[in-house]
Amino acid sequence: MRRWRIHPTDTALAAAVVGDVLSGVGTPHLATSYLKAMQRVMPVTFCTVFVVDATGRIEAVSAASSYGSTAERTTERYVAQRFDLLDPNMAWLAARKLPKRAQLWLGHQHADEVADPAYRAACYGDVGIRERASVLLLLPTGQRVAVSFYRSLAQPEFGVEDFARIEAHATLLADATAAHGRSAVAVREAVEPTLASRLLRLSLREREVIGHLMAGKTAKEAAREIGVELTTVRTHQYRAFRRLGIRSQKELLRGASL
Repeated sequence: MRRWRIHPTDTALAAAVVGDVLSGVGTPHLATSYLKAMQRVMPVTFCTVFVVDATGRIEAVSAASSYGSTAERTTERYVAQRFDLLDPNMAWLAARKLPKRAQLWLGHQHADEVADPAYRAACYGDVGIRERASVLLLLPTGQRVAVSFYRSLAQPEFGVEDFARIEAHATLLADATAAHGRSAVAVREAVEPTLASRLLRLSLREREVIGHLMAGKTAKEAAREIGVELTTVRTHQYRAFRRLGIRSQKELLRGASL
């Protein structure tokens, strides 16, 4: 895992790329627009966008994949099981002293550098991801942003030219993400939330239970994994289902696949 500071440049950006990035601002398809934009200049498979406030609360989540809804399902597990607490990018940003001005970095991580086996399996191994390159933003308010692009095992590793391309677009991606958070449509998304947004309303233990259920485990298996009584898991499951507006594990899995 390595990171280095990104400094603004005067590199001219292709109009089509800029247009793709901006097209997602204020819509539920932010990561989709970023993925489309970067695929114009380099091969990437997934894109995820995470925004976390100064207290560690996840404020915004967006994900997109080149095939089906794989990235979206992976992101649901990331949120439900609070992998953000294990994510080296988010932990590193949280530990930094707040800057007087917004700061940008580029981070690079291979799958085998992820220490937690559950996190590594869910976000890399199970979905065939080799590595990620992330634009990291830290604001004076303590808000933390990570825009990540992933390459699959079928693609070549990120190289010097790839990092240069991402760096050239880093300021655009950071500004677009900030604008998205301020948009009126982002407010409407809170009124009509996706499953990922609704997961953010759950307690930590409720998310933990839901994460195991989304991974296909039974309530009994979840209780064993967490180390609590089955009745406790059932209670958290009931409360979580009520908040999510669903009635069964089948509905939960169906919602995660949409």
